[in-house]
Amino acid sequence: MAAPRILVLTGAGISADSGVDTFRTQGGLWERHDWREVATPEGFAADPGKVHGFYNGRRAALPEVRPNAAHRALADLERRLEKDGGRLTLVTQNVDDLHQRAGSREVLPIHGSLDRASCTACGAVHEWRQDLSVETPCPGCGKAGGMQPYVVWFGEMPRHLDEAEAALDEADLFVSIGTSGSVYPAAGLVAAARAGGTRCLELNLEPSENAGLFDDTRYGKAAQIVPEWAEELTW
Repeated sequence: MAAPRILVLTGAGISADSGVDTFRTQGGLWERHDWREVATPEGFAADPGKVHGFYNGRRAALPEVRPNAAHRALADLERRLEKDGGRLTLVTQNVDDLHQRAGSREVLPIHGSLDRASCTACGAVHEWRQDLSVETPCPGCGKAGGMQPYVVWFGEMPRHLDEAEAALDEADLFVSIGTSGSVYPAAGLVAAARAGGTRCLELNLEPSENAGLFDDTRYGKAAQIVPEWAEELTW
């Protein structure tokens, strides 16, 4: 049997096991911050300093966290599949870089990346690991005031959707890991997979809002159930 082609969607639940702050859980980021003020284009226009402060804090925390067993298991699975002619495409809603640091290569960060910054003046995207402010000049065009976090805010269209949909069209299995099932269009991938006849698996701490659309489900901490599933997978 040929190695399968797998599309994996990951959300906050996989990074939570590394100690990354989540958004919707009790005590999470949206209980401590008003998303309208720090995660919308309108919020940035009204108070860019406040938005920069929010993302500066999240960016500064990245070196303090490490990929966990779930991240590593997906990176290992990608290598196993490639060796046998299969493929693993990883679509992540997370803006941390834990998948990449674990060794995953085919990663589509549809909500952007904390380690990038973009310039509204010239459109350039730069690697960025230090703080941003309204005084920060663009390394490309030199203009100050236009640098912003390279993240997708509420009301904006996620990135890499065409690539994700193309990979889903070819997938034999769709796996959703650590997602709430409430953030679209990512939450719509399972319905698209089912419509195309692709088998669907949910690996989550608890049932998502669209758990009923999955053919199989497993519940528990990502750092435990993802490695178990990956190790059991054969072809």
